[in-house]
Amino acid sequence: MDNASVRLGVDIGGTFTDVVLEVGDSLHSTKVLTTYAAPENAIVEGLHEVCTKAQVDPSRIQQIIHGTTLATNALIERRGAKTALITTSGFRDVIEMRTESRFEQYDLNLSLPEPLLARHQRYTLDERVGANGEILKPLDSAAIEALVDDIEAAGYESVAVGFLHSYVDASHENQVREVLARRLPDVMVSLSSEVSPQMREYERFNTTIANAYIKPLMKSYLGRLAQKLSDEGVACPIFLMHSGGGIISLENAAEFPVRLVESGPAGGAVFAANIAARYGLEKVLSFDMGGTTAKICLIKDHTPKTSRVFEVARTYRFKKGSGMPISIPVIDMVEIGAGGGSLAHVDALQQIRVGPQSAGSEPGPACYGRGGEKPAVTDADLVLGKLDAENFAGGSIALDLQASRNALQSNIGSTLNMEVDNAAFGVAEMVDENMANAARVHAVENGEDLSEYTMIAFGGAAPLHAGRLCEKLGVDRLLVPPGAGVGSAIGFLRAPFSFEATRSVFMRLNEFDAAAIKKLLSELSEEATEFVKSCAPDEPISSQYKVYMRYSGQGWEIPIALTQAQATAPDAQTFKTLFEKDYIALFGRAVEGLEVEITVWAVNATTKAQPAGELQGYGEVTNAATCGERAVFDAAVGAAVQSNIVQRDQMDAGARINGPAIIAEDQTTIIVPSSRTAVRQSDGCIDVTLAG
Repeated sequence: MDNASVRLGVDIGGTFTDVVLEVGDSLHSTKVLTTYAAPENAIVEGLHEVCTKAQVDPSRIQQIIHGTTLATNALIERRGAKTALITTSGFRDVIEMRTESRFEQYDLNLSLPEPLLARHQRYTLDERVGANGEILKPLDSAAIEALVDDIEAAGYESVAVGFLHSYVDASHENQVREVLARRLPDVMVSLSSEVSPQMREYERFNTTIANAYIKPLMKSYLGRLAQKLSDEGVACPIFLMHSGGGIISLENAAEFPVRLVESGPAGGAVFAANIAARYGLEKVLSFDMGGTTAKICLIKDHTPKTSRVFEVARTYRFKKGSGMPISIPVIDMVEIGAGGGSLAHVDALQQIRVGPQSAGSEPGPACYGRGGEKPAVTDADLVLGKLDAENFAGGSIALDLQASRNALQSNIGSTLNMEVDNAAFGVAEMVDENMANAARVHAVENGEDLSEYTMIAFGGAAPLHAGRLCEKLGVDRLLVPPGAGVGSAIGFLRAPFSFEATRSVFMRLNEFDAAAIKKLLSELSEEATEFVKSCAPDEPISSQYKVYMRYSGQGWEIPIALTQAQATAPDAQTFKTLFEKDYIALFGRAVEGLEVEITVWAVNATTKAQPAGELQGYGEVTNAATCGERAVFDAAVGAAVQSNIVQRDQMDAGARINGPAIIAEDQTTIIVPSSRTAVRQSDGCIDVTLAG
């Protein structure tokens, strides 16, 4: 084993920091409580724990891949740097005007989210570039110098520069950067032409501001992390998981931290896609439930669905348009405030509500005994018998059952005049219904029928709730992979190095310019490939091509994938055929007589993902050896039922347990409902299917 490769995956979540050490083909993992004041401390603590388990010196680690929620949390909590925006004269209020759409049609008291920057932090310069790249009004050097005087006097730490149509010609933005670099070398600068070179100024400006806002924070954190690891004798390269499902270098992550907004959930989707490939599953519903949030993602043909825009910090729960749009390549998923730490309360209509507020790790759910007084989902799970108070997190955290009962009684039971057990049932059923409803809506929006899907569940809390979720969604098969409790961190170790380059160049199909398209896609491929080469110079790199198309007059586009041949020899009729095929799949029919337009071009350069491995068979199915039983509330039955307990590490390939049952392990617990049967597969996955 001395010659085996040693890699570390680290996922900082809202409650736990997950650490996975891969030594050759073996995995060693742990969960430690996230240290908010200095997140790097939890990483080092977890690093030492897994190195001790594996009997590996930390200096042998060859590569660290890291995902974090720090960028997202900074945007949600408005804890970023003092930031200024420099934009085109007349466009100062774009981020406040938004798109002028009402995301809650009938709310007479609708309040729009406050922009990230107040009006006095937004500055303008008199310049103009046309949509075709023609400079209509040159930028005056003296005006830049005068504006930089104001920036300096106000003491800004970071500056976002976003001019109208700079995605076509970035010369004016570069001109401003040169002056800022000369005059204020310590001030960080983010250009919209580099952060998000796409049309739609609201989304582009907002993304650039978000990047500038969190850049000092993330650069400081990543610098501290590198130094802390160096002090521990770990001097290997550090890479970051980005929102699109690939890996970028620490330096690139520090320059474009907005790309890290969904880095943790992206790792989970990659993990599920890897499992889907091993099992040959064409349609998979990835379900990732941790301590703070639940993430649901559709995976088709072993590839997670991607998008160009993602919203963070929604002020109206689940409402599109109520948050901050971030225009970056991102794995398309629905994320809701439903985790083990999500807090329950009774609203004004005397209904139980769960989340989006979370107890996190400080103080955590009431049962943690760290000062929490409000009931969380974990408290309800404990009262319902889903968790073992003595063996939670491998016995590292003792749970206080009475504290959970007291919190549920004082906050739910006494208000609604119900017994504690019923209050716990109400909390669990509400959080399960929230997640099921989010999955249904996400599937409908993508034209999918979830009954055709297999669920893959991971994250510390997901296996506790996945069985019930399958019952609600009509999903017949559930897979819980080994290492499910730290699934995202394992996903980091399976992800490829990748980067997506995009550019907005408007073109109608009746004005199709094959030579210009070939040149554009070639330039984007070269840009993306060079980016990936800087991280992985010795690995083979392939390019994936995509264009975003719509009918003339429509507000938004749909992504159309191109093959290498279609990108290098573009043809208008081929583009139209591909567009109509995908449009019909989404909306049921094509629209006759309307012109088709292309708005955005994208090329994703990527190395190969880690191979999924082959699934081996096993012999005769045998009954798993039980080690006790416990009463667990089964929502479908409406009562507590005696459930056999099985230790996951004692199940051989082909071992079966019929529900109701509990499959216990250190980092999570699998609840097998009365309606299901579970069988351990040869790769360690627990395969839960309909009984009978």
